Amino acid sequence: MNYLFALLFYAATLIFVGGVAYRVYDYARTPAPLKIPTTPAPTTSGGVVFRMFREVVFFESLFKSNLWIWALGWLFHVGLALVLLRHLRYFTEPVNFIIAFIQPFGVYAGLAMAAGLAGLWARRVLVERIRYISTPSDHLMLALLLGIAITGLLMKFVMHTDIVAVKTFFLGLMVFEINPLPSHPGLYLHLSMVALLMIIFPVSKLLHAPGVFFSPTRNQVDNPRETRHLAPWAAKLEAKN
Repeated sequence: MNYLFALLFYAATLIFVGGVAYRVYDYARTPAPLKIPTTPAPTTSGGVVFRMFREVVFFESLFKSNLWIWALGWLFHVGLALVLLRHLRYFTEPVNFIIAFIQPFGVYAGLAMAAGLAGLWARRVLVERIRYISTPSDHLMLALLLGIAITGLLMKFVMHTDIVAVKTFFLGLMVFEINPLPSHPGLYLHLSMVALLMIIFPVSKLLHAPGVFFSPTRNQVDNPRETRHLAPWAAKLEAKN
């Protein structure tokens, strides 16, 4: 199992990093032929930066659209962010002060993450118009994320595992050294789902995480009268003529 999970996480990391890097590159070179910022939109670059900050941190457009979905989505995303920061302790030695400080809060963040996911999944099942447009991948993605959250919480509160050995295993992987991984069914299930999430991330809807920064409705300045907008391919064509 030690070698199996070591190979699994090496492969998952390569697919995750390479896949996301390729998709970001693909987003960056996709032309935006029209000036289409969602109005009211900022008229300066600084305003665009501030707008993106509000969108990424506070989900501003979702807040204006639907408060219930915003509450569930924000609960999940904030919980996930704290959980990810909390897990940095498994990859650093010594542990940074900030990472050590948020450890107790990370436990509650796991509960918030699970609650937000459960609410979002219930919405896809109970709301008829959302159920109609939901695909199997939508349900499977929510099930995978919720499974990761639940198994992590179970290892914290019910079926404890040797976290020191887990940290030793992952620190070893970072220097291509394979150390023993605790023999624990819950841990095996948790890690398998995390690796699966990393593998499918570059081809899933979860790519909205980096994709939001390339959305022309959000990242464009509202200045069509002041500045003529040209897509890169159009600018090259004009230069030739």
